[in-house]
Amino acid sequence: METPTRVARRARVRGRVQGVWYRASTAQQAQSLGVHGHARNLDDGSVEVLAVGEPRAVDALMRWLWEGPPLARVTDVDVEVLDPASHESGAEGFRTG
Repeated sequence: METPTRVARRARVRGRVQGVWYRASTAQQAQSLGVHGHARNLDDGSVEVLAVGEPRAVDALMRWLWEGPPLARVTDVDVEVLDPASHESGAEGFRTG
């Protein structure tokens, strides 16, 4: 079986993840891995992370989400597998917002 060149994942991160630099730290981590996408606060206090990139890099970011920055306390990370072709347009860079 051939390894895909790009994958896409959407994660919902729960716990103490708003107001602790979680989005900014996620963006820094993603950029260092060459992953594109976004991190944004949701109304329920969780953070949504969309990650598109090389499989190993996206997997590394998904593992890092459990850690987060020092003030974060992550209790749950739900990951959804997405079609990377659906997230290619405008996929350059990593945004927070």
